[in-house]
Amino acid sequence: MPVTAQRLAVLRAVTGRPHATADEIAVDVRAEIGTISRQAVYNAVGLLAEKGLIRRIQPAGSPARYENRTGDNHHHLVCRSCGKTVDVDCSVGHTPCLTASADCGFQIDEAEVVYWGTCPECLGTHAS
Repeated sequence: MPVTAQRLAVLRAVTGRPHATADEIAVDVRAEIGTISRQAVYNAVGLLAEKGLIRRIQPAGSPARYENRTGDNHHHLVCRSCGKTVDVDCSVGHTPCLTASADCGFQIDEAEVVYWGTCPECLGTHAS
């Protein structure tokens, strides 16, 4: 994959703002390098995700989001009110929901769990 200024700027934007949408990434890239088309951003995040340099997640009812934390099979917690998304490390110990009851012949290498709730800011409280 050729290294381009646009792809590097997209990678920096994803690193600087985990769980950003492609449109949010485009805003950050434009602030850094000037003009970039929306399609160029979509092409870049698609290619970077395909190559494993970033991860694409898409919680139900949400636009695709991108992060640079790859390869560790972590999960996400999403606020139902504002959409804030945070990383949640995998559970340790007995975790039946992460083992399929039947693999149907697949070689399973990843499980994706999305936890839904309301963030402290939307609740009007501060978590400690």
